[in-house]
Amino acid sequence: MADNGQYNNNAHHPYPGNSFDHSDVDRRRARNGRGMGANRTALVIHSLADIAAIFLGLWILLYMLDANQANVFVDFVHGVADWLAGWSQDIFTMDTEGVRVFLNYALPAVIYLAIGHGAAAWIRRL
Repeated sequence: MADNGQYNNNAHHPYPGNSFDHSDVDRRRARNGRGMGANRTALVIHSLADIAAIFLGLWILLYMLDANQANVFVDFVHGVADWLAGWSQDIFTMDTEGVRVFLNYALPAVIYLAIGHGAAAWIRRL
């Protein structure tokens, strides 16, 4: 079988016309002091936002399922959720307790996710 130039055995540029080497970008980022540090920082911010939203969502779920509030785990989740949503308590003052709890804890969860994921994406682009 004759090689008509269609195949390239070069591991760095396996396809003809594809001369962009992604490792050059990684080397430039490393030289500029960016890259790994920015990605790790973004990952930490992203993860913290997710953890905050998980605690708030878990408290909403436990409340809606009428979990035993005397339980140590339920009390711990409630305490963390109260701390995370302290700034947003009583924004919504509905007569129905379940709707009030849902809105007062879901709002900060959504805000934490939006700000955390947005900040992480912005840091990764730096």
